[in-house]
This record gives sequence, C-alpha cells and structure tokens, in this order.
Amino acid sequence: MLFNTELLMDGLLIKFLKFGMVGFSGLFVDFGLTYLFKEKFHVQKYVANAIGFMSAASSNYMLNRIWTFQSENPDVAFEYTEFILIALIGLVINTLILWMLVSKWHINFYLSKVFAIAVVTIWNFFANLMITFAPVG
Repeated sequence: MLFNTELLMDGLLIKFLKFGMVGFSGLFVDFGLTYLFKEKFHVQKYVANAIGFMSAASSNYMLNRIWTFQSENPDVAFEYTEFILIALIGLVINTLILWMLVSKWHINFYLSKVFAIAVVTIWNFFANLMITFAPVG
C-alpha cells in the first residue's frame, strides 16, 4: 500500500510541477500580449489586460490538456469552459487575498501577491485535476 501511495504522490508532484511550468509560461503570454496591445496598438489598458489574460488562460489550457494531464476528452469546448471558469474563480480568490492582506493587514502588495499566487496555484491545480481533467467514464 505504501508503494502505491508513493506512486500516486510522485505522479501528483510531476503533474503539479508541469502545471507550474505551464502557468509560468502563461505569464509571458499574458504580459507580452498586454504590453503589445496596450503600448503598440494603443488598445485601452483594461481591454489589453483582458486580451492578455484570456490568451494566457487559453494557452495554459492547451498545454495542460496535452502535456500536464494528457486529456483525451473529446468534448474540448466543455473542458475549456471548465478551465476558464476555474481560472476566473482563481482570479476572484487572488483579488480577495490581495485585498485582505494589503487593505486589512497592511502587508506589502508584492509579498501579498506572491502569497495569493501560491494559494491560487494550488486551487487551480486541484480544481482542474478533479473537475476539468478528471478521468472520463
């Protein structure tokens, strides 16, 4: 039984590390496209931010579907929708944590942001593991 637990934990750790690497790549997509649309194409900053966020979330979905979770679910549209909804819930959690730590506890914004990102990464990983990319059948 211990061996199976170790295998399960190793598999989860590998998936979590892959998920983190995909998420890190999403930072470049998000910031890169936000900058491009805001600074070069002169798109309104919140619209540019939405383009960056959604593009990164879409890129993260595809990379996680193929590489992290190796999903073979034929209902890609539904799976993508679940992924985006989980990401949006994560954004709300992130914002609430930031607000609480900065406004109520007067903790440095960037330190608070690091903590919020860590919490939301764990939320996003397990929610996607158990909902979006749960084995079909």
